[in-house]
Amino acid sequence: MTQRLASARELRSRLADLPVPGSFSDVDLEGLPDPVRRYFKEAIAPGTPLATSACFRMHGSIKLGRRWVPFGARQVLAPHYGFVWAARAGGVIVGSDRYVGGQGAMDWKLLGLVRVMHAVGPDLSRSAAGRAGAEALWVPTALLPRFGVTWTAIDPRHITASYRLDDTQLEVHFTLDDDARVRSVVFDRWGDPTNSRSWAYHSFGFEATGYATFDGVTIPRAGRAGWFHGSDRWQEGEFFRSEITDYHLVAQRSR
Repeated sequence: MTQRLASARELRSRLADLPVPGSFSDVDLEGLPDPVRRYFKEAIAPGTPLATSACFRMHGSIKLGRRWVPFGARQVLAPHYGFVWAARAGGVIVGSDRYVGGQGAMDWKLLGLVRVMHAVGPDLSRSAAGRAGAEALWVPTALLPRFGVTWTAIDPRHITASYRLDDTQLEVHFTLDDDARVRSVVFDRWGDPTNSRSWAYHSFGFEATGYATFDGVTIPRAGRAGWFHGSDRWQEGEFFRSEITDYHLVAQRSR
């Protein structure tokens, strides 16, 4: 018998059902380098629930080929487990990107009927795992050391988080502004950005262009992302511009 694949809605529910007891305090910052402490103090208000996942909505534009196409999306993100990003692009393309249970997938249809993209496999899974882990910048409580994250600091503006998601080891490099807010995030992501069927690690980055506070966490509200960050190919590699419009930490088990 063929096993039925879980729907995006089922996967979202699974990822969002991750309660963690307790709340954020200075105890969580003991032993951390001073720049990392400053980042967490800016990003998380005292007493904020120790959530490991969040649900949010966003809109923006995504580059398909040479065209920028508007999109609206909702996402559930649990950086130590995975994500589901469900969107409508250009008003007619509907589908989702996901990483859950060690498996990544992309499924997109025209008008919800005609399949225009379906991708699975180990390369996609490794790339999606990197995305899930690096997007922890949107769930800063999940980056606390109690969740297996190791932090280092080069100087007051540059800090690095190291952690593992399934078989993928991540080193995510944060650049902070004068107020210790995230200005950019860069990491090596497995991918094939030139569609050459030759997968490898490439620099991938996110640059923040706006901030907001939701449910006790201050996060980049708007920004742009893409491949080849920090190189002269960044303009070629940028493909995603977004703004978060609604956001909630998952602080207790859903009923």
